[in-house]
Amino acid sequence: MSNAVSALQGVSYDGYVKVTEQGLRGMITLRGDLASAKLKTAVSKLSGVKVPAVNACAFKGAYGVAWMSPDELLILCPYDAAEAGVAQLSKALKGQHFLAANVSDARAVFQIEGAQVREVLAKLAPVDLSEGAFQLGQLRRTRIAQAPAAFWLKDAGTAEVICFRSQADYVFELFKRAAMPGAEVGVF
Repeated sequence: MSNAVSALQGVSYDGYVKVTEQGLRGMITLRGDLASAKLKTAVSKLSGVKVPAVNACAFKGAYGVAWMSPDELLILCPYDAAEAGVAQLSKALKGQHFLAANVSDARAVFQIEGAQVREVLAKLAPVDLSEGAFQLGQLRRTRIAQAPAAFWLKDAGTAEVICFRSQADYVFELFKRAAMPGAEVGVF
């Protein structure tokens, strides 16, 4: 059995914001009827948070739930808990139409931190990142340049970004260039 390693093994860059690949993170894709009481209960029991509203996410400790589409959630958990989480969801949702899959090894997670985190994200994503338009608890599925990604703010100066593992190096290099000292544009 091989040892699991993250996409970029914790690489980081200190620019006018800090960009860090977060290492291994458990992720479960859950597809089904998000209005189902059975699904809502199963998600809440696993994660400790309620199913979020459209374009939102919620976190409690190492667990979180992100709304990804009208029939899809991304459940975040410790890496070693993902398989057990899929089994727990499968048992709880038996007899209901759903799909639960461990996608932990297919994704990479980055943390962007610093006072100008919104500016760095805005350079790469076609999203209104002004404070009035993008707030804590909101999630955006979009592109970082040409890479599909999702991101949210953990707090006023910290964002988390998820992309496909196969594009992790490309996304890291994009963030690295966007965060280079002297590249500030002073938008936010």
